[in-house]
Amino acid sequence: MSAAPDGAGRPLPTVSVVIPTRNRPALLADALASVAAQRPAPLEVRIAADGDPPSDPRTASARLPNTVVVRAGAGHPGAARNRAAAGASGEVLAFLDDDDRWLPGHLEGLLRAFADPGVAVAYRDCVVVRERCQPGGARVDLERREIARDWDAGVMAVNDYVPPSALAVRRTAFEGLGGFDPSFAFSEDWDLLLRAAALRRPVRVPGVTVEVRMREWGNASADAGAERRRCLDRLSARHGLPALEIKTFWDVARDVAAAAPR
Repeated sequence: MSAAPDGAGRPLPTVSVVIPTRNRPALLADALASVAAQRPAPLEVRIAADGDPPSDPRTASARLPNTVVVRAGAGHPGAARNRAAAGASGEVLAFLDDDDRWLPGHLEGLLRAFADPGVAVAYRDCVVVRERCQPGGARVDLERREIARDWDAGVMAVNDYVPPSALAVRRTAFEGLGGFDPSFAFSEDWDLLLRAAALRRPVRVPGVTVEVRMREWGNASADAGAERRRCLDRLSARHGLPALEIKTFWDVARDVAAAAPR
C-alpha cells in the first residue's frame, strides 16, 4: 500500500517485513497483529519458519497484507532472515523477531526516513520488557527499560543497542552487504550493523515504537555457551572491538542508559 509523500514531497518506498520464527505460534500471532496495525501497510510479510511452518499466519488479523511463509531450515535467525529476504519485493526490509511487537507508527517513521535516497539503514527506539507468559497465553509485563540513542560508534563498540526488531535496511544495501553473515549463530545483527556503518552512518528515527520482550525461556541473549563466546570473539577480531562481555539485552539497556548523554 502506498503512503503520503514525506515533508519534501518524496514518495515513501515500499517495505517487506521479515520475521524469523521457530515453533512459537502464540508469540508469532502477537507479532503479526502488531504488523497488521501499521499504516501504511507493508507490501508483504515474509515469515522465515525454522521449525514447523505456521498453519495459517493470516488468522492473526484479517488486515494482514500478502503473507509468504518460507521454509528456512537454517538453524539460527540470521540465515533464516536471509532466506526470507532473498525473495522480497519491497524497496526496504524491516525486521521483526517473532517474540517482539511493533507499536503504531513504527513503519511510517522508518519509511519517511527512507524517502531520502541517501539513507541505507535506519532504526527506531525501543523498550525492553521483561515479561511472564501465563498458562493461558497472557503476557504480563514485569519491568521495562527504554533505549533511545542516536548512533554512537563508541557505545556500539561495546553494546549492541539496536535490536533486529528496530532495524530496517534498504534492500539494495542489504544485498550489497551480503545480508547477515550466516557463519554467526549469535550477534549476526551486530555484525551487519557494523559493516553497514563502515559505509554509511545509520539513521535514528526518534520515538519508541518497538517492544523487545524477554522471558525466562527462548532468549538468545541469555545464552552464555561456548558458541556465543566464539561469535563475540570473532566479532571483536573482525571489527577491531575490545574484548566483549556476554550480556542479555536487559543488561545492554542498563549499560546504554549509564553511558554518555544521549
